[in-house]
Amino acid sequence: MFGFRRHAVYRAAAFAGAFTNTIFGVLRAYVLIALWHARPGLAGYDVADAVTFCFLTQAFIGPMQVFGGSLDLAARVRTGDVALDLLRPASLQLWTMADDLGRAAYLVIVRSVPPMLIGAALFGVRTPAHAAGWAVFLTSTALGVVVSFGLRYLLAMATCWIVDDRGLQQMSLVMTTFFSGMMLPLILLPGWFGTLTRALPWAAMVQVPADVYLGKTDVLEALAFQATWAAVLLAAGALVTRSARRKVVIQGG
Repeated sequence: MFGFRRHAVYRAAAFAGAFTNTIFGVLRAYVLIALWHARPGLAGYDVADAVTFCFLTQAFIGPMQVFGGSLDLAARVRTGDVALDLLRPASLQLWTMADDLGRAAYLVIVRSVPPMLIGAALFGVRTPAHAAGWAVFLTSTALGVVVSFGLRYLLAMATCWIVDDRGLQQMSLVMTTFFSGMMLPLILLPGWFGTLTRALPWAAMVQVPADVYLGKTDVLEALAFQATWAAVLLAAGALVTRSARRKVVIQGG
């Protein structure tokens, strides 16, 4: 709840992001419509699926931080304030995740809903036929946010060793944009490369929740895939946090 209230202060930025996401969503929709008119049934999608995928991915940008945006933790590492965080009785990782989940919940409301509504008004989008479909989709989206947090937490904690995380953030931006399915659906990628991209954690952020929404994947397998990556990344984050605590003690901080 604290994270939700804290990020709700930045209303203008959130509304500006929603506007930008919507405009680029419309442009992307026309590109995908042209592609699917030229190649009907491509990768098992029809035009309506492609347009829905387009606006879903635009809706994921804010909650999933697809285009980057490091955690506040990275700045606290650079300033040394993380030493105080590590001394608190609460888990640094869980505290940071709670704040990030609040941020994501707020952005779902102000940055995800508007693009979907405008996309539906302009082009028409598919919606789950039953309440269970919505429940599964929301669960998949929540798991995607946790996977996103897990990746960004590892990047933030890496600052304990590399000091300046800007290079890692740029690399993460490129990899997340492509391997999540944001740039184009991963189902379009052929052969072993396509199989590899769909097995990486970034796919759990965009491609998998979108396919769950569209009914293009086995729900249990999709949720298991996301939950597995979430568990792996959180476990890795816990190990890195433990190593960072020892490092701070060694340096006398």
